[in-house]
Amino acid sequence: MHIDARELPNNSLIEGDICIIGAGAAGISIAIDWLNTGHKVILLEGGGFEVDETLQDLYRGKTTGQRYYPLKSARLHYFGGTTGHWGGYCATLDDIDFVKRDWVPLSGWPISRKDIDPYYPLAGKMVEIGPGEFEDTYWLEKDKSLLPLVFDTKVVWNKMWQFSPFTRFGDKYRDAIVNAKNVHLYTYANVTDIMANENASSITGVTVKNLQGKTHTVRAKYFVLACCAIQNARLLLASNKQAPNGLGNDHDIVGRHFMDHLEVNSANILLPAPLPLKFYLNDPFVTKARAELAITGEVQRQHGMLNGTVALSPLELVKNDPPMIDFFPDSATKTVQHWPYLEKMFKAGKLPASAGTPFKAYRCFTRMEQSPNPESRVTLDTEKDALGVPRANLHWKLTRLEKTSIRKLHILIGQQAGISGIGRLRMMDWLDDENDNNWPETLGGGWHHMGTTRMHDDPKQGVVDSNCKIHSINNLFAAGSSCFTTSGAANPTLTLIALTLRLSDHLKTLV
Repeated sequence: MHIDARELPNNSLIEGDICIIGAGAAGISIAIDWLNTGHKVILLEGGGFEVDETLQDLYRGKTTGQRYYPLKSARLHYFGGTTGHWGGYCATLDDIDFVKRDWVPLSGWPISRKDIDPYYPLAGKMVEIGPGEFEDTYWLEKDKSLLPLVFDTKVVWNKMWQFSPFTRFGDKYRDAIVNAKNVHLYTYANVTDIMANENASSITGVTVKNLQGKTHTVRAKYFVLACCAIQNARLLLASNKQAPNGLGNDHDIVGRHFMDHLEVNSANILLPAPLPLKFYLNDPFVTKARAELAITGEVQRQHGMLNGTVALSPLELVKNDPPMIDFFPDSATKTVQHWPYLEKMFKAGKLPASAGTPFKAYRCFTRMEQSPNPESRVTLDTEKDALGVPRANLHWKLTRLEKTSIRKLHILIGQQAGISGIGRLRMMDWLDDENDNNWPETLGGGWHHMGTTRMHDDPKQGVVDSNCKIHSINNLFAAGSSCFTTSGAANPTLTLIALTLRLSDHLKTLV
């Protein structure tokens, strides 16, 4: 069922069993999981069914510290959320991502990879990938034309990615949500305040507003924040009537430990002879799976390094490509149009297909885990948006560990490439000096916002517990990558959906 909150009488009361705040990948995944359950589910979306730059302005905020993308367009404020400009990259986290690593401060989830494993196949169905195979042996057996680089697999291994066909949740699941009897979707319903009881141990309702001047109240037994990592933190911090420092923020953890993946061109590999490295390449709208080079968990331990991967692209085709950080638009409409534009160009033959073509030189593109850092954080600005909510201020701060890890990653791959006769690796100049802690202007992130309501058993070190419940509040949960304790090196979408479906199962035991 769909209701436009702009058309409701002012000061309407909306009631249900579960209230989901945000209709992106996480929020829609829960709503779909609750179809036909007999429970009334309220799904609140601040936007409509199309991108609206006026509504996007509600996401505008400031950035300080390491250079970052415009907050206004890095997340999309409409039904389907940021899946509207998602690139479709799907990979699982690794076992080592969940464990306590002495060399990675504040690492260690309260759950293991095994706790999420049952939900990866379900998440895969949501994003339309399959089969649920992430071992290189499966893909090499499936396609005998794939040519893997032969490394010592005790050091360097092939981390597999599968590619969703750009599943846009707003398109894929709109009819199912709108036609559902028990799921009530309210568009143009921006949550501006979360109301708690006197001691802030329970949520009593949320306030919903829109730019047409309407205000409504939503009451439910349980509430789920599914707005994205920046907005989840922003809303908790701004809801400070009963808790002066913000809800769930008794220990000043909300908004801290913001993480993204560091993404940057980092090296070139020169082979003895041209090879068509189809196994490692991504041709837009063709590739179903590909490998990236990664370092085994045991070798990461030996070298005290973070988890990261290296993607390969023919140097001839990408050598003049500008870094994404230089041209990421301030317009959300343009980010939504990015992938359809690429598809049009590809079908017109204006983008070169590289998978079957031999090349001698390949560019290395790094995706590196960011270590949890309490100084990398989201806070509230003094400026307020059009609905009266303080805007977000993101301070993205990196540490020496990220840069030393990128350097070690390439030294290890270079050494193994030489030993195996694969070729020679040349790091880029910004990695030459091991004592230089500066970052190149080309460094960007993956728009992968994580960690601002991190999961930890200790409320002094995390915002949510192992079931994604806000520690100090008995009926408020957070969904999505804001709950990640560490980021790993894999794109977060598949895992955030799996973690959300795990949360959904937990909620079913409560309602």
